[in-house]
Amino acid sequence: MMAGAAFCGGALALLGGALLSRSTFLGNNTAQFPSVYTANFEGGIPGEMNTDFVAAAERTVNSVVHVKTESTVTGGYNPWFDFFGYQQQPQVQSGTGSGVIISADGYIITNNHVVEGAQKLVVTLNNNKSYAAELVGRDPSTDIAVIKIDEKNLPAVAWGNSEDIHIGQWVLAVGNPFELTSTVTAGIVSAKARNINLIGNRQTNEEVFPVESFIQTDAAVNPGNSGGALVNAKGELIGINTAIASRTGVFTGYSFAVPTTIARKVATDLIEFGRVQRAFIGVKIAEVTEEIAKQKNLNEVAGVYVAGITNADTEMKEGDVILKVGDRVVKNVPQLQEQIAKYRPGDKVKVGVMRDGKWSDIEVVLKNRSGKAELNNFDSDGEANLNALGAELGQVSNEELMRLRINGGVKIKNLTQGKLKSAGIQPGFIITKVDDTVVTDAAGLKSALAGKAKGEGIMIEGVYPNGTRAYYGFGL
Repeated sequence: MMAGAAFCGGALALLGGALLSRSTFLGNNTAQFPSVYTANFEGGIPGEMNTDFVAAAERTVNSVVHVKTESTVTGGYNPWFDFFGYQQQPQVQSGTGSGVIISADGYIITNNHVVEGAQKLVVTLNNNKSYAAELVGRDPSTDIAVIKIDEKNLPAVAWGNSEDIHIGQWVLAVGNPFELTSTVTAGIVSAKARNINLIGNRQTNEEVFPVESFIQTDAAVNPGNSGGALVNAKGELIGINTAIASRTGVFTGYSFAVPTTIARKVATDLIEFGRVQRAFIGVKIAEVTEEIAKQKNLNEVAGVYVAGITNADTEMKEGDVILKVGDRVVKNVPQLQEQIAKYRPGDKVKVGVMRDGKWSDIEVVLKNRSGKAELNNFDSDGEANLNALGAELGQVSNEELMRLRINGGVKIKNLTQGKLKSAGIQPGFIITKVDDTVVTDAAGLKSALAGKAKGEGIMIEGVYPNGTRAYYGFGL
């Protein structure tokens, strides 16, 4: 997908608390809520509103949790430490964020940047009970992740439909800014389908297909709010708070949330498959400009221009202008991304296009990353991917750990025909990381490979016995 318009309101910042110190379906919830009325200024003066957020706030604060992360960071090699006989010690780096309970049995949705690289996750509920959490899965392309705690009968939030919200509608943001737990702020939806080019600009070794269609609000959020809830006046979850526009790193007027149209589907996939079953429409796209609108005789400068075809099976043609997906009008690239993100490979969707001045409805079969109309077959436990590496694995000796200043890893003792040999890796290489997952032993390597699809690209990082660090990228 192509990025949309750039955001001009200042620098953009993710909302994980750690950023202050370092450059952060589940079935149906049938909870009932009291009747709540929207703001009404008719016959009154500004400030005299009938809206009562008390019920929504009380319900939501118990569904929003505090997430604390810890990761171990080892400094790079410094010859002066050898000269003076000192050993560099690994440092523990911590971060904080928020999460939202989405099922009574412990599944919690948060942001990818909150949990990315974390080796330890601790979740604290609104009743101050704390639990160790495990990572279920994460998706850098939408900045959504799911973690889980071992508990039952938790107060899960009620899902709302972000497509039903309107600009000017009141919303609440609930999270843990600056370690201030269970903080609630109110504001209005100031824009929808914002592409602020945030995800695409992040530095990562992972393949990322940015999907941005943020809800923009003026509800005050700050570092630590990341992964928290954006809810409507009925207490229904409509978004996951993710970023702010700020020159200072704190709230200055605008915040952005991943809509539930995207977040709910991603969370469902992560729980069911451990990875996202991302669908592609099979075309190259661009925003409709005034010039294109004039050439295509469009009534307004809106829609998504088909700039090229990547799926030979599609009935769509270069030069088409996409104006509708299913029963939803799409006026720009972010809205198209949001609609397609709701589907899985193999799903059929009706796409409305303007072609040569005439309206046409086209049935499109969505494809996976490999161009096939089927779900990706992920290696759930990593066993097949581990075997595909074609290597005899061994332990790293204590002497090597000290000399190379590493905390652990997996040593390649011998190689057979497989992915590692094809990538150019030599015997003796010590694997310390797969993508952004730290590897300390063979079990950790297998775990890091779990959930990867056949043909998916990965990055392996490590060091040779002579101290040379190396990186290898290849497809499984």
